[in-house]
Amino acid sequence: MDFSDSPYDLLFKSLSLIPISHYLLGFLLILLVFLYNFLEIHILRDLIITGFRGHPVSLTFASGSELYQVVASKCQILHGRYLATPWLSSPHLQTAFVSFCGRPPIFSYRRQLFHTSDGGTIALDWLMNSDVMGVAINMSDTICKDDKTPIVIVIPGLTSDSSSAYIKHLAFKIAKSGWNVVVSNHRGLGGISITSDFMYNAGWTEDIRKIVDHLHCQYPEAPLFAVGTSIGANVLVKYLGEDGVNIPLVGAAAICSTWDLLICDRFINRKLVQKFYDKALTIGLQGYAQLHQPILSRLADWEGIKKSRSVRDFDNHATCLIGKYETVDTYYRRSSSASFVGNVSVPLLCISTLDDPVCTREAIPWDECKANKNIILATTKHGGHLGFFEGLTAHSVWWVRAVDEFLSVLHSTQFIHRKKEAQPSPSPTPLESSIDQSPYVNITEEGMVTAIVNKKTDMEEEEGLYHDHKLHTEKDDDKVSVAESSSNKDEEETTCPKTELSQPSEEDVNGTTAPAPARRRMDRLSRYGGKSIWLLVYIAIVTTWPLVGSALLVFLKRKFKKALPAALLGR
Repeated sequence: MDFSDSPYDLLFKSLSLIPISHYLLGFLLILLVFLYNFLEIHILRDLIITGFRGHPVSLTFASGSELYQVVASKCQILHGRYLATPWLSSPHLQTAFVSFCGRPPIFSYRRQLFHTSDGGTIALDWLMNSDVMGVAINMSDTICKDDKTPIVIVIPGLTSDSSSAYIKHLAFKIAKSGWNVVVSNHRGLGGISITSDFMYNAGWTEDIRKIVDHLHCQYPEAPLFAVGTSIGANVLVKYLGEDGVNIPLVGAAAICSTWDLLICDRFINRKLVQKFYDKALTIGLQGYAQLHQPILSRLADWEGIKKSRSVRDFDNHATCLIGKYETVDTYYRRSSSASFVGNVSVPLLCISTLDDPVCTREAIPWDECKANKNIILATTKHGGHLGFFEGLTAHSVWWVRAVDEFLSVLHSTQFIHRKKEAQPSPSPTPLESSIDQSPYVNITEEGMVTAIVNKKTDMEEEEGLYHDHKLHTEKDDDKVSVAESSSNKDEEETTCPKTELSQPSEEDVNGTTAPAPARRRMDRLSRYGGKSIWLLVYIAIVTTWPLVGSALLVFLKRKFKKALPAALLGR
């Protein structure tokens, strides 16, 4: 050994003796450790801590909650454990898998086109129980008006539609359970063009309100449920809070809701991995805008949309301009559903995961959910954003099974019936919307769209018009026996319209009909008008009595100065 060599020379000589394969193996080990932590993989913790049994589901609800005692306590899935698919033991892998693969079931929807009063078009994609039972059916068959089969309305997330994997999992599972499902696609999605000067956003509840009211009018005997996912969950909860008890729904579920958009906006720009989601969502929004460039280039800042590098940039150049919001923060604050949780009066199941890489757990309104007896909040330790895949093959989605069980138990109990009896049922108001004359469109697996028209002769259409009018008249006569003080005009307004058959009223022709939101507020005021008037009279008397009493006393003194004794006139 040559002692004249420096220690560094000896070190380099020693390192040169190590085979290249060992260096590659070490580099691979370091890379795996980095990815394990960067992707938040938890397979080793699942093995060591739980022995692949999964973590228990945490339930948050109000003390003495009847909803928990009657419904949630009977849901075995909510009281069980959730174990993620071993090769998807990461919130990012779960989220990516549901976005790019998801292994959805194969089936075809039937489509209706719903036209709103402002000229917008919404695609309603139906999946009937008969569609998934493997029986031969006539695709032109529709739901009977007196059908009592429950209907579940599904509201997709941001830039998602009925073709998304998680939506197909949910629709197929519920239809397989014997119910009917209708996916309410957002404006401009589902292969439908934007036909009005408005696009959907995270706080726009008017579309789902009109859809729910329309379905309630068309199928009054069918219980209505709703399930919202991600942004759709935020819209659903906000709608439930805005309308309170005046709502036709009997149950709902909100999955991976954003809750507070301002907090989620801060969170998605906090870490490097979250910025990938921000960029991915921005690309999706830009793709959505590109599909509708002729309209959005006129309504929004098109150059700003193309240069957007984040969701916040897109909202600044598009959403705020079209939705008339002053700033992006103003839009986020007004559209967040967290502030509406306390007013929810419909049985609601909320499912969130603590490792959601998009909708952070920091936005979950824990105290508000615990204070509302109509809400059950279920949280899992893992699951990603709308992932929750389970089993070795990842063919099952945990939250889909949990929602299906919760709604089934809710419908089988008398809880929803007692809730409906305890709260006043508002009289339905006419909807300024319509379903196109060719109601159903068949969407094949290849994406081809074919219209399905019920072939009727002119005579049959006239007979249908007469029969439908007769049914409405008989129902109105029954309502008169309950409230005899209603005028004929009020009876006509409470009749559920069927746009294909209804005739325009004189008010509609003259253009004097109030907008739907204004009419809704007027109807609410009219129901409480009697009590409100007497309450205002009482308040007016109490608050003005000191002034009026003093003036009246002075007037009496002057009027009856000679007639009254001096003792009564005061000193």
